Amino acid sequence: MAQSKVAYGKVAAPARPGAVVRENWISFRYLTGVMVLLTLVSIFHVWSRVEVIDLNLRIGEANRQYRDQQQENKRLKVEVASLKAPARIEALAKGELGMALPTDQQVVLVK
Repeated sequence: MAQSKVAYGKVAAPARPGAVVRENWISFRYLTGVMVLLTLVSIFHVWSRVEVIDLNLRIGEANRQYRDQQQENKRLKVEVASLKAPARIEALAKGELGMALPTDQQVVLVK
């Protein structure tokens, strides 16, 4: 008769029902923890992107207001320069206020 070799090392050990449940439970807890962490990271990422977009909108609005204020400042400088013109002041004094240039007799020198 031929001898047959039996490899006992390849035979599976009997499964213990409690061990399988414990491994599944640990795997479930690990998976739940990873999912919670992934959810938190995703929420933080979305929140930070929303904040970046909001800040960019605020910066754009501030730049627009700055340009508007610069234009208003230039317009007011031109207006001030035109209002301070000596020819305009003389015309207003003669026309509306009835003033005239003083004669030599009206000028008094103070020492």
